[in-house]
This record gives sequence, C-alpha cells and structure tokens, in this order.
Amino acid sequence: MEIMRAQLKLGKLELALLDFLWTEGSSDVKGAHQAVGRPRGISLNTVQSALERLFRKSLLGREKVSHAYCYKPCVSRAELASRMIGGVMEDLSGDDEALIAAFVDLASRTDEKTLERLEQALSARRAAFGERGDD
Repeated sequence: MEIMRAQLKLGKLELALLDFLWTEGSSDVKGAHQAVGRPRGISLNTVQSALERLFRKSLLGREKVSHAYCYKPCVSRAELASRMIGGVMEDLSGDDEALIAAFVDLASRTDEKTLERLEQALSARRAAFGERGDD
C-alpha cells in the first residue's frame, strides 16, 4: 500500500513509538505507554491516539488480542527513511545540484566508517546499473 507524502509527517511521539516497536516487534497500548509514554509524562490516551494515527498511515498493523489491539510495524526503519527522503527530494526536485550538495554536506558530518559504507553502497549501485545497462 502506497503511503501519501502528507501522511509521512510524523511527530516526535510517533517516531518514538515506531522506534520502540521496531525494537520490540509488537506491543499493546499499555506496553507502549509504559515504555514510551510514561517516561515522557504522556497519558495512555495520547499514546493510544498516536498508535491509531500510525495505523491509519499504514505504518503499523494491528491485531485484536482479547479486548485490546496489539500493534506491529508494517514498514522497516530503512523503508520509512527511504520514503521520507524520497518525498523531500520530490518536493525539492528541479535542482539536482542543490540536492547533491545537501546530501554531501549531511554525509560529511558522519564518521569515517559511515562514509566508507556510503562509498561501498554507491559502488554496488553503480555496478548494478552497469550490469543492467542503465548507464
């Protein structure tokens, strides 16, 4: 199911809940509140509303267990990041040089190991394009 870009605007609580669920695999509202909401002073109802929003955005699935829903991620962290970055790139399309400059600037703020992984990923992508003849 394709997620509309407008739906990819996520608040800090939504991101924290996704992070928790990516780590835990699944949780009911009470468990998510205990882990994410309570330390932030956020009510159970607010956590429940945030989980419902993530479900409506097709980022979480849910299954009824007894009288409560159990939520689990429908997308991986990498897939969500790709969709969010893709949306920004689409919004700012038309100036590829500016996009590349911004990406290089952000990448340069990381450590050497991350830059090496980026270079390896780019090399692998170039090789894959070469194999398909998409140059």
